[in-house]
Amino acid sequence: MEEQIVYEDNHLLVINKKVGQLVQGDKTGDESLLESIKNHIKKRDGKPGNVFLGLVHRIDRPTSGLVIYAKTSKALSRLTQMVKNREIKKTYWAVVPKEPLPQSQRLVHYLKKNEKNNKAIIFPKPTEGAKEAILTYHIIKSLDHYMLLEIDLETGRHHQIRAQLSKTGIPIKGDLKYGSPRSNADGGIHLHARKLEFIHPVTKERIEITAPVPTQDAIWQACEN
Repeated sequence: MEEQIVYEDNHLLVINKKVGQLVQGDKTGDESLLESIKNHIKKRDGKPGNVFLGLVHRIDRPTSGLVIYAKTSKALSRLTQMVKNREIKKTYWAVVPKEPLPQSQRLVHYLKKNEKNNKAIIFPKPTEGAKEAILTYHIIKSLDHYMLLEIDLETGRHHQIRAQLSKTGIPIKGDLKYGSPRSNADGGIHLHARKLEFIHPVTKERIEITAPVPTQDAIWQACEN
């Protein structure tokens, strides 16, 4: 667990999540990162009582990359408000099929969550019950069969990047739910929460954190090198 911690102080902790890890408990009953980190801190720091740890935001189970947890209630409330106010800049990397597309593009769609199959339904124009979803992608590397996109999120909707890229004709590698033809061997998808930029909720210093891509994956390694 310690090797996954990329930033920690008295108020917050940032983890580089692995593919398949849950950020918090769900109906599967599998152990979540929230519980794993609590247990790790309790043991590491010799804490006799319960460890406070609050989840600030989520990323999907098949996705890797940066997740923020708060170690104090003050930090949690402030960070949660910062997420709502879009004061935390999130940058993602995604591996998609090589297609003739603009080098950079701003995508605007409208998303509605289908609770039955846990999937985002996407619309090209305003639709009742659908929320606006905006991102900008830049092609930053070209491989033999794939492209690496860097994505800046303007909104944070359910499965937003996955749904918007799929609608654009470039489903994320391994993402069967949104149109990729094949799954990845590890059950994950090639979407990585690469970078976080924000003002520390307590100290007010500027924080910028970058997460290395999964080390065991040849395509991710080709993207980073």
